[in-house]
Amino acid sequence: MLFNSLRYILFLPIVLYIYFFLNKKHWVVIAIAWLTFASLFFYGCANLVYLLPIILSSICFNFLIGNCLNNLQFKSNKSKKAFMIFGVTGNLLLLSYFKYIDFFIENINTIFHTNLTFLHVVLPLGISFFTFTQIAYLVDCYNGKTPKYNFLNYSLFVTFFPHLIAGPILHHSEMMPQFKDIKNKVLKYKNIVLGLFLFTIGLFKKVIIADTLSKYVAIGYNPDIQYLSSWEGWIVALSYTFQIYFDFSGYTDMALGSAKMFNINLPINFNSPYKAVSIQDFWRRWHITLSRFLRDYIYIPMGGSKTGEFKTYRNLFLTFLIGGLWHGASWMFVIWGALHGFAICINRLWKKLKLKISNKMSIFLTFMFVNIAWIFFRAENLEQANKILYAMRNISSFVLIKRTGFTLNFMGGHNNRYENLLLILPLAFILVFACNNSNEIISKIKLNSKKSAVLLAVIFAILFTVSVIKMISHPYSEFIYFNF
Repeated sequence: MLFNSLRYILFLPIVLYIYFFLNKKHWVVIAIAWLTFASLFFYGCANLVYLLPIILSSICFNFLIGNCLNNLQFKSNKSKKAFMIFGVTGNLLLLSYFKYIDFFIENINTIFHTNLTFLHVVLPLGISFFTFTQIAYLVDCYNGKTPKYNFLNYSLFVTFFPHLIAGPILHHSEMMPQFKDIKNKVLKYKNIVLGLFLFTIGLFKKVIIADTLSKYVAIGYNPDIQYLSSWEGWIVALSYTFQIYFDFSGYTDMALGSAKMFNINLPINFNSPYKAVSIQDFWRRWHITLSRFLRDYIYIPMGGSKTGEFKTYRNLFLTFLIGGLWHGASWMFVIWGALHGFAICINRLWKKLKLKISNKMSIFLTFMFVNIAWIFFRAENLEQANKILYAMRNISSFVLIKRTGFTLNFMGGHNNRYENLLLILPLAFILVFACNNSNEIISKIKLNSKKSAVLLAVIFAILFTVSVIKMISHPYSEFIYFNF
């Protein structure tokens, strides 16, 4: 079920009403069971027979391993660690089969000139997210950082529908206490209002901005189009840079807003990443929960920065290489991860040498690097990426624009085909660089005056109406991170 669908807009208030009704009757366990059931329905409604066995078996396996790590008396720490590794390996094998098996077969066929048959395994929604969530849980069980949870609460932690399909990647220590807190069992109208507003901001980001830009990105990356001018190359690259931000941060806003209505605060996943002054700063602002996972469960266990300078650079590079591969079964994601790994090493060396440039120049250079790196992330192969990059550095075509007027050849040169682009792309620039992000907006909202309440209601009505009209008039599209 997609957040940007009328079905979800009907689903959410029904789940909310029943959940708080059950809590009002003090049927707390039934309320948790209801929310877990609703989350599983949300996840599996597209294909119950295929999806539910996968996530339920994953939950049962990890709960059992976690309970053993918490409760069994192991003969030595080595045996306990081996048991933890067994659990983590089980998760990685599940993820590898569904996400990487055909990629593995393709590379075997290429290297050894074999003709192994592809399995064409369908990637289950959200498998990367709920797998990483549970790997972190098992590692913390091994380290003695997890209290005892019952199966129902653990199931809700893993399946809670606002985060399930595309994150944020949750940590048990920040979620389980919220599910247990009796204060969160009571309907709070302020959280309903703030949650609705945050959800609407995210919906607007997705259906108005991201989905509009996606049309131009798809055409620019179309393999049938062999040549792009420099102008067109930059348009396509920047369009995807803003598309993926508004698509993913829009999803996150809708996830945080939905959870807020249940009095649950999910971790912030975006904090104006394109305002970052360095690539290190970018990863403190972009997909924050993935950055946290990579730091705590990959970079630090490899030794972090405590193993000498050379190994620190190695650990940084490998962490981002793994982060790239996490996004999907393609060498393009590995290249994207390698670019960021290389950049983060350069950033560390830059700081070591105590070199400095102005903040504005830092933001510009960081944004330009991220923009170029996204080309490899979006491209299906190096040929596609090179087409965009070649166009961007073909400066002579800028002169051609001055002589012939503004046209986008890859759009057919028709004004009505890109008039929305001339509106949406500048709007994206303004929202990203000149405005507060959605979390900052929500934190500044005060509902203690009639004037502010009316203003909020008007803004909400406009954004929601425009977004729903767009949803009805155009088939809704999946979020980019559903593929990961």
